[in-house]
Amino acid sequence: MKKNDWKQLQEFGSTNSSNTICTHTKPSEFIRRPAVLRGVSLGPCLEKWTVEYLGQKGGNKDVKIHVSTVPQMDFLHKNFAYKTLPFNEFVKRASEKKHSDFFLCEDESYYLRSLGEDVRKEPADLSKQFPDLAEDFHTPNFFEPDQFFSSVFRISSCGLQLWTHYDVMDNLLAQVTGRKRVALYSPQDALHLYLSGDKSEVLDIDSPDLKRFPEFVKAKRYECVLEPGDLLFIPALWFHNTLALQFGVGVNVFWRHLPADSYDKKDPYGNKDPVNATRALQALERALHTLDELPPDYRDFYGRRMIQRIQKRTYCESPSNTDMQEDSNSTLPSSPSSVPGS
Repeated sequence: MKKNDWKQLQEFGSTNSSNTICTHTKPSEFIRRPAVLRGVSLGPCLEKWTVEYLGQKGGNKDVKIHVSTVPQMDFLHKNFAYKTLPFNEFVKRASEKKHSDFFLCEDESYYLRSLGEDVRKEPADLSKQFPDLAEDFHTPNFFEPDQFFSSVFRISSCGLQLWTHYDVMDNLLAQVTGRKRVALYSPQDALHLYLSGDKSEVLDIDSPDLKRFPEFVKAKRYECVLEPGDLLFIPALWFHNTLALQFGVGVNVFWRHLPADSYDKKDPYGNKDPVNATRALQALERALHTLDELPPDYRDFYGRRMIQRIQKRTYCESPSNTDMQEDSNSTLPSSPSSVPGS
């Protein structure tokens, strides 16, 4: 992030409520909170990216998409199918509520998450996969060029909802067309979200099954609605769940805010845990297997001692979480001003 942009975020963080984004003089001292920046100058895309224009500029390049009979997509149980369509045909279908041409049913939902040319090795990059459209989109200068990881094109049918998950890199979600609701949960609420890897098993966050997920009520929810021209800053490890209130187009920009060697080099999606975190989790799994060799009462006793040690060594009362929970308003903060250099 460039010096002037840090200054802008400092000013932004000092506005009104206690759950705004807040910075100090160095990135390492950054109190990590989500925030919405309103009315950012994202470039000509805000006026140009109609369905017709997208189809024309994107052309008939084949894209791999998610297709589901229900709008609430579930990655854990794979309630969708992967299909391939020419980009212009995909955009047309995704903008429709009823389809004359379809794969599964006439009201099926569509979702595109753009991929690199070599999906196993190369992160998505809007300038490479859709160069003509990339000319219309201006990436805000919130990070140094060598920190850039990916820019992901996202297009959703109206009503499409994606599962709750976290990413390991900081990112900006730029809303270009349509409206999108985003719900977020703090990393410190991870124990209440019933994780399976980087995803929550609680699929329906609006009407959760509290018999299956009783701890979910303890997770504090923060919410915003993104309009065209809005940017949502999502810090690494913050859980997020998106719901397209209209057919919408957006771009996610991810960057490496940790040293480059902290990340898995074989991760084109930017969602694998940092290398040291993976090693620690693997070591914990080995330790638990060792405890399995003890009688139940010993296993219980030493398991509790392990938990105590982990709490003492790793738990912290983050100012971002403490301050946010003091504010009864769970709507994310926003700034009306545009960001310099956008």
